[in-house]
Amino acid sequence: MAAPDEQAVSAAPYQEVFVRRTVPAIAALSALALLAAACGSSTSGPSGSSSSSAPSSAAAASFKGCMVTDTGGIDDRSFNASAWQAMQETQSANPGKIAVKYLQSTSQSDYVPNINAFIGQKCGIIVTNGFLMGSATQTAAKAHPNSKFAIIDFGYTPPLKNVDALIFNTVQDGFLGGYLAAGMTKTGKVATFGGQKLPTVTIYMDGFWDGVQYYNSKHHTNVKVLGWSEKTQNGNFTGDFTNQTKGLTLTNTFIQEGADIIFPVAGNVGLGAAKAVQTADQQGHNVNMMWVDNDGCVSVPQYCKYFISSVEKGIVAAVKTAVLNADHGSFKGGNYIGTLANGGVTLAPFHDFASKVPASLQSELAKAKAGIENGSIKPATKSPV
Repeated sequence: MAAPDEQAVSAAPYQEVFVRRTVPAIAALSALALLAAACGSSTSGPSGSSSSSAPSSAAAASFKGCMVTDTGGIDDRSFNASAWQAMQETQSANPGKIAVKYLQSTSQSDYVPNINAFIGQKCGIIVTNGFLMGSATQTAAKAHPNSKFAIIDFGYTPPLKNVDALIFNTVQDGFLGGYLAAGMTKTGKVATFGGQKLPTVTIYMDGFWDGVQYYNSKHHTNVKVLGWSEKTQNGNFTGDFTNQTKGLTLTNTFIQEGADIIFPVAGNVGLGAAKAVQTADQQGHNVNMMWVDNDGCVSVPQYCKYFISSVEKGIVAAVKTAVLNADHGSFKGGNYIGTLANGGVTLAPFHDFASKVPASLQSELAKAKAGIENGSIKPATKSPV
């Protein structure tokens, strides 16, 4: 990774970035099928990373879509899993024409060799996952201007002509998640934490924090947020996106401090949080949580009863569009921003909580969503969008 001052991250407000298309909201993810397919065939890739192809007659396909995961892996129940689902769905909808495969990064040192491996294989598009891959993707794109790339959670200033940068204004749906949590808490304390202190993590936490403050201002309450402050940009992080034990331990601390709704922004680490919430429930405590990036009731169904909702990104639709555009010859680089208005970010359905979230609170959430979309409510964030 380049030093922070070398990374070309867009700090412009989302309204000022060219939005090229509309991404429909994703209602649900077929996560179980995704995980089964992802685990079906693995071989050794560069630097010991694993690789896999979705089942198909790959040799006969005329277009090859290739994906490099971040260290969370293909089954992270988060953005890597969502991106791979998009790749698989694109292949399934175009049998014999599009073949997809991935290389899994086990450490940041795998990024460059994995990307270069796919360049050598002349992939029609290379999809990279996550903020930490921004520098490696930029370097490869500039060195190979005729290759096409898409990257999730990283934008470039100025935009790169051969990189479709897919970024999501998650301060908006994070705000709705915070407002919902503030309206549902019984203890007056909610909590959030991140995997690593990255802009794509803290933007969620900023939104969550600000949504709670907005609820307080409307209801004259004093719901407290443990684990993060948008004003100071200080809070709790586990240090990675894989160690579930850290998530369990930190969540237990929040529960002991009185939080009854937990919002982890930490990929697989969130499974540790879910286990802690489940244990607390079994011990007679009323503790619930929210999932991040995709609908937790689909990707982690065993914990659905504890998910009030999930704060989602429209990764599946955005990646599918990028791959299809590359295949159809209509690919254009630049920065796409997913928002509430274009369906690129959203709150998931309430599932088991559908009858538990008061109608009045649901109405307030709808008004807050409309306010964000028309600009009358401006969620605060210090993270670049």
